[in-house]
Amino acid sequence: MTWVVTGAGGMLGRDVLTCLGDGARGLTRRDLDVTDRDAVLAALRGLRPSVVVNCAAWTAVDDAESREPDALAVNGTGVRHLAEACALTGSALVHVSTDYVFDGHARVPYAEDAVPGPRTAYGRTKLAGERAVLEVLPERGYVVRTAWLYGAGGGNFVRTMIRLAAARETVDVVDDQRGQPTWSADVAARLVRLVGAPPGVYHATNGGEGTWYDLARETFRLLGADPARVRPVASAAFPRPAPRPSYSVLGHARWREADLPALRDWREALRRAFPALRAATPG
Repeated sequence: MTWVVTGAGGMLGRDVLTCLGDGARGLTRRDLDVTDRDAVLAALRGLRPSVVVNCAAWTAVDDAESREPDALAVNGTGVRHLAEACALTGSALVHVSTDYVFDGHARVPYAEDAVPGPRTAYGRTKLAGERAVLEVLPERGYVVRTAWLYGAGGGNFVRTMIRLAAARETVDVVDDQRGQPTWSADVAARLVRLVGAPPGVYHATNGGEGTWYDLARETFRLLGADPARVRPVASAAFPRPAPRPSYSVLGHARWREADLPALRDWREALRRAFPALRAATPG
Protein backbone atom coordinates (compact mmCIF):
# COMPACT_ATOMS: atom_id res chain seq x y z
CA MET A 1 0.00 0.00 0.00
CA THR A 2 1.34 3.40 -0.99
CA TRP A 3 0.54 6.55 0.98
CA VAL A 4 0.65 10.26 0.27
CA VAL A 5 0.38 12.82 3.08
CA THR A 6 -0.57 16.37 2.13
CA GLY A 7 0.19 19.18 4.56
CA ALA A 8 3.24 17.15 5.54
CA GLY A 9 5.06 20.15 6.98
CA GLY A 10 2.56 20.64 9.80
CA MET A 11 2.51 19.07 13.24
CA LEU A 12 -0.01 16.34 12.47
CA GLY A 13 1.33 15.70 8.98
CA ARG A 14 4.80 15.07 10.37
CA ASP A 15 3.41 12.67 12.95
CA VAL A 16 1.54 10.75 10.25
CA LEU A 17 4.75 10.40 8.25
CA THR A 18 6.54 9.13 11.34
CA CYS A 19 3.85 6.47 11.79
CA LEU A 20 4.04 5.39 8.16
CA GLY A 21 7.82 5.28 7.89
CA ASP A 22 9.80 5.20 4.67
CA GLY A 23 6.96 3.96 2.50
CA ALA A 24 5.05 7.26 2.50
CA ARG A 25 5.44 10.37 0.38
CA GLY A 26 4.99 13.66 2.22
CA LEU A 27 3.90 16.75 0.27
CA THR A 28 4.28 20.14 1.92
CA ARG A 29 2.50 23.26 0.73
CA ARG A 30 5.58 24.08 -1.37
CA ASP A 31 5.32 20.65 -3.01
CA LEU A 32 1.57 20.83 -3.65
CA ASP A 33 -0.87 23.70 -3.38
CA VAL A 34 -4.26 22.02 -2.92
CA THR A 35 -6.03 25.12 -4.24
CA ASP A 36 -4.53 24.40 -7.69
CA ARG A 37 -6.83 21.76 -9.18
CA ASP A 38 -4.60 20.94 -12.14
CA ALA A 39 -1.60 20.50 -9.88
CA VAL A 40 -3.54 18.19 -7.55
CA LEU A 41 -4.79 16.04 -10.43
CA ALA A 42 -1.32 15.83 -11.96
CA ALA A 43 0.33 14.94 -8.66
CA LEU A 44 -2.03 12.11 -7.81
CA ARG A 45 -2.04 10.75 -11.34
CA GLY A 46 1.73 10.60 -11.18
CA LEU A 47 1.99 9.11 -7.69
CA ARG A 48 -1.13 6.90 -7.86
CA PRO A 49 -1.30 6.32 -4.10
CA SER A 50 -3.49 3.76 -2.40
CA VAL A 51 -4.32 6.28 0.33
CA VAL A 52 -4.11 10.06 0.67
CA VAL A 53 -4.10 11.54 4.17
CA ASN A 54 -5.03 15.21 3.95
CA CYS A 55 -3.49 17.30 6.73
CA ALA A 56 -3.35 20.46 4.60
CA ALA A 57 -5.56 23.16 6.11
CA TRP A 58 -6.06 26.83 6.78
CA THR A 59 -5.94 26.78 10.60
CA ALA A 60 -5.79 30.50 11.39
CA VAL A 61 -9.22 30.60 13.02
CA ASP A 62 -9.34 34.33 13.66
CA ASP A 63 -7.90 35.35 10.29
CA ALA A 64 -10.59 33.31 8.56
CA GLU A 65 -13.23 35.72 9.87
CA SER A 66 -11.93 38.46 7.58
CA ARG A 67 -10.56 36.17 4.85
CA GLU A 68 -13.21 33.48 4.49
CA PRO A 69 -12.78 33.08 0.70
CA ASP A 70 -9.07 32.37 1.22
CA ALA A 71 -9.79 29.87 3.97
CA LEU A 72 -12.49 28.22 1.86
CA ALA A 73 -10.06 27.81 -1.04
CA VAL A 74 -7.92 25.54 1.17
CA ASN A 75 -10.42 23.95 3.56
CA GLY A 76 -13.30 23.48 1.12
CA THR A 77 -12.38 23.77 -2.55
CA GLY A 78 -8.91 22.32 -2.05
CA VAL A 79 -10.37 19.27 -0.34
CA ARG A 80 -12.80 18.81 -3.22
CA HIS A 81 -9.83 18.84 -5.61
CA LEU A 82 -8.19 16.06 -3.60
CA ALA A 83 -11.42 14.06 -3.46
CA GLU A 84 -11.92 14.34 -7.22
CA ALA A 85 -8.34 13.30 -7.86
CA CYS A 86 -8.76 10.31 -5.53
CA ALA A 87 -11.93 9.36 -7.41
CA LEU A 88 -9.93 9.27 -10.65
CA THR A 89 -6.99 7.30 -9.22
CA GLY A 90 -8.99 4.88 -7.07
CA SER A 91 -7.36 6.17 -3.89
CA ALA A 92 -8.91 6.33 -0.44
CA LEU A 93 -8.93 9.75 1.21
CA VAL A 94 -8.55 10.34 4.94
CA HIS A 95 -9.40 13.97 5.62
CA VAL A 96 -8.80 15.75 8.94
CA SER A 97 -11.57 18.05 10.16
CA THR A 98 -12.46 19.84 13.38
CA ASP A 99 -14.86 20.32 16.28
CA TYR A 100 -15.56 23.82 14.93
CA VAL A 101 -18.15 22.35 12.56
CA PHE A 102 -20.44 22.28 15.63
CA ASP A 103 -21.94 25.27 17.42
CA GLY A 104 -20.28 24.54 20.77
CA HIS A 105 -23.52 24.88 22.75
CA ALA A 106 -24.05 21.19 23.62
CA ARG A 107 -23.77 19.72 27.09
CA VAL A 108 -23.18 16.11 26.07
CA PRO A 109 -20.55 14.85 23.62
CA TYR A 110 -21.29 15.47 19.94
CA ALA A 111 -21.96 12.19 18.14
CA GLU A 112 -20.43 11.57 14.75
CA ASP A 113 -23.86 12.00 13.15
CA ALA A 114 -24.80 15.15 15.10
CA VAL A 115 -26.07 17.97 12.89
CA PRO A 116 -23.28 20.52 12.26
CA GLY A 117 -23.89 24.19 12.91
CA PRO A 118 -20.63 26.16 12.64
CA ARG A 119 -20.53 29.66 14.16
CA THR A 120 -17.25 30.74 12.57
CA ALA A 121 -15.83 31.19 9.10
CA TYR A 122 -13.23 28.53 9.90
CA GLY A 123 -15.95 26.05 10.87
CA ARG A 124 -17.98 26.78 7.74
CA THR A 125 -14.97 26.21 5.48
CA LYS A 126 -14.04 22.96 7.22
CA LEU A 127 -17.63 21.74 6.91
CA ALA A 128 -17.45 22.42 3.16
CA GLY A 129 -14.42 20.12 3.01
CA GLU A 130 -16.21 17.37 4.91
CA ARG A 131 -19.14 17.51 2.55
CA ALA A 132 -16.88 17.34 -0.48
CA VAL A 133 -15.24 14.13 0.77
CA LEU A 134 -18.53 12.43 1.65
CA GLU A 135 -20.16 13.48 -1.63
CA VAL A 136 -17.34 12.60 -4.01
CA LEU A 137 -15.97 9.50 -2.22
CA PRO A 138 -18.88 7.83 -0.41
CA GLU A 139 -17.15 4.42 -0.54
CA ARG A 140 -13.54 5.47 0.10
CA GLY A 141 -13.77 8.74 2.03
CA TYR A 142 -13.02 9.21 5.72
CA VAL A 143 -13.65 12.42 7.65
CA VAL A 144 -11.81 12.47 10.97
CA ARG A 145 -12.67 15.32 13.33
CA THR A 146 -10.17 16.22 16.01
CA ALA A 147 -9.68 19.11 18.44
CA TRP A 148 -7.31 20.79 20.89
CA LEU A 149 -4.23 19.26 19.26
CA TYR A 150 -0.77 19.51 20.76
CA GLY A 151 2.53 17.85 19.86
CA ALA A 152 6.27 18.29 19.82
CA GLY A 153 6.38 19.22 16.14
CA GLY A 154 4.51 22.52 16.16
CA GLY A 155 3.27 25.50 18.10
CA ASN A 156 0.39 24.72 20.46
CA PHE A 157 -1.13 25.48 23.86
CA VAL A 158 0.91 22.97 25.87
CA ARG A 159 4.22 24.21 24.53
CA THR A 160 3.10 27.78 25.21
CA MET A 161 2.36 26.86 28.83
CA ILE A 162 5.80 25.25 29.17
CA ARG A 163 7.41 28.51 28.01
CA LEU A 164 5.21 30.69 30.21
CA ALA A 165 5.92 28.58 33.28
CA ALA A 166 9.57 29.59 32.93
CA ALA A 167 8.85 33.24 32.13
CA ARG A 168 5.96 34.30 34.41
CA GLU A 169 5.01 33.95 38.02
CA THR A 170 1.31 33.48 37.18
CA VAL A 171 -0.64 32.67 34.02
CA ASP A 172 -4.30 33.45 33.36
CA VAL A 173 -6.13 30.70 31.44
CA VAL A 174 -9.79 30.40 30.43
CA ASP A 175 -11.89 27.99 32.45
CA ASP A 176 -15.23 28.19 30.61
CA GLN A 177 -14.37 26.23 27.46
CA ARG A 178 -14.53 22.44 27.71
CA GLY A 179 -12.92 20.02 25.32
CA GLN A 180 -10.50 17.13 24.92
CA PRO A 181 -6.77 17.90 24.86
CA THR A 182 -5.44 15.56 22.17
CA TRP A 183 -1.93 14.36 21.37
CA SER A 184 -1.23 14.62 17.65
CA ALA A 185 0.76 11.37 17.69
CA ASP A 186 -2.31 9.47 18.94
CA VAL A 187 -4.41 10.95 16.13
CA ALA A 188 -1.74 10.14 13.55
CA ALA A 189 -1.62 6.50 14.60
CA ARG A 190 -5.39 6.26 14.35
CA LEU A 191 -5.52 7.86 10.90
CA VAL A 192 -3.16 5.18 9.64
CA ARG A 193 -5.16 2.32 11.19
CA LEU A 194 -8.51 3.61 9.97
CA VAL A 195 -8.16 2.62 6.31
CA GLY A 196 -10.16 -0.54 5.68
CA ALA A 197 -12.80 0.38 8.25
CA PRO A 198 -16.27 1.48 7.12
CA PRO A 199 -16.03 4.89 5.44
CA GLY A 200 -17.62 8.01 6.85
CA VAL A 201 -17.17 10.29 9.85
CA TYR A 202 -15.06 9.50 12.91
CA HIS A 203 -13.96 11.51 15.94
CA ALA A 204 -10.32 11.25 16.98
CA THR A 205 -9.80 12.98 20.31
CA ASN A 206 -8.32 11.71 23.53
CA GLY A 207 -10.80 10.56 26.15
CA GLY A 208 -12.19 12.43 29.10
CA GLU A 209 -12.67 16.18 29.09
CA GLY A 210 -11.40 19.34 30.74
CA THR A 211 -10.94 23.06 30.29
CA TRP A 212 -7.90 24.97 29.07
CA TYR A 213 -7.35 25.83 32.72
CA ASP A 214 -7.29 22.11 33.59
CA LEU A 215 -4.80 21.47 30.81
CA ALA A 216 -2.56 24.31 31.95
CA ARG A 217 -2.57 23.07 35.54
CA GLU A 218 -1.70 19.54 34.44
CA THR A 219 1.14 20.94 32.32
CA PHE A 220 2.52 22.85 35.30
CA ARG A 221 2.22 19.75 37.47
CA LEU A 222 4.19 17.65 35.00
CA LEU A 223 6.85 20.37 34.93
CA GLY A 224 7.16 20.15 38.70
CA ALA A 225 5.77 23.68 38.98
CA ASP A 226 2.98 24.76 41.33
CA PRO A 227 -0.38 24.41 39.52
CA ALA A 228 -1.73 27.21 41.71
CA ARG A 229 0.28 29.61 39.55
CA VAL A 230 -2.40 29.07 36.88
CA ARG A 231 -5.38 31.36 37.50
CA PRO A 232 -8.87 30.74 36.01
CA VAL A 233 -10.51 33.50 33.96
CA ALA A 234 -13.53 33.78 31.67
CA SER A 235 -13.22 33.78 27.88
CA ALA A 236 -14.21 37.46 27.91
CA ALA A 237 -10.72 38.21 29.25
CA PHE A 238 -9.31 37.21 25.85
CA PRO A 239 -11.67 38.59 23.16
CA ARG A 240 -11.12 37.08 19.71
CA PRO A 241 -12.60 37.79 16.25
CA ALA A 242 -13.90 34.20 16.08
CA PRO A 243 -16.00 32.95 19.01
CA ARG A 244 -14.56 29.87 20.68
CA PRO A 245 -16.88 26.93 21.34
CA SER A 246 -17.81 26.65 25.00
CA TYR A 247 -18.19 22.88 24.59
CA SER A 248 -16.07 20.86 22.16
CA VAL A 249 -16.33 17.33 23.54
CA LEU A 250 -16.70 14.72 20.79
CA GLY A 251 -18.23 11.27 21.08
CA HIS A 252 -16.42 8.15 19.85
CA ALA A 253 -19.13 5.57 19.19
CA ARG A 254 -18.06 4.79 15.61
CA TRP A 255 -14.77 3.21 16.67
CA ARG A 256 -16.74 0.11 17.65
CA GLU A 257 -17.71 -0.32 13.98
CA ALA A 258 -14.03 -0.20 13.08
CA ASP A 259 -13.19 -2.75 15.79
CA LEU A 260 -10.77 -0.24 17.29
CA PRO A 261 -10.70 1.16 20.82
CA ALA A 262 -11.27 4.84 21.46
CA LEU A 263 -8.16 6.91 22.13
CA ARG A 264 -6.66 6.91 25.64
CA ASP A 265 -7.58 9.46 28.33
CA TRP A 266 -6.11 12.91 27.74
CA ARG A 267 -4.16 12.98 31.00
CA GLU A 268 -2.49 9.67 30.22
CA ALA A 269 -1.64 10.89 26.70
CA LEU A 270 -0.18 14.13 28.03
CA ARG A 271 2.05 12.24 30.47
CA ARG A 272 3.28 10.03 27.65
CA ALA A 273 3.91 12.99 25.34
CA PHE A 274 5.46 15.28 27.90
CA PRO A 275 9.16 14.36 27.67
CA ALA A 276 9.19 15.13 23.93
CA LEU A 277 7.13 18.30 24.43
CA ARG A 278 9.51 19.56 27.08
CA ALA A 279 12.60 18.71 25.03
CA ALA A 280 11.19 20.54 22.01
CA THR A 281 10.34 23.71 23.96
CA PRO A 282 13.29 25.96 24.87
CA GLY A 283 13.16 27.96 28.07
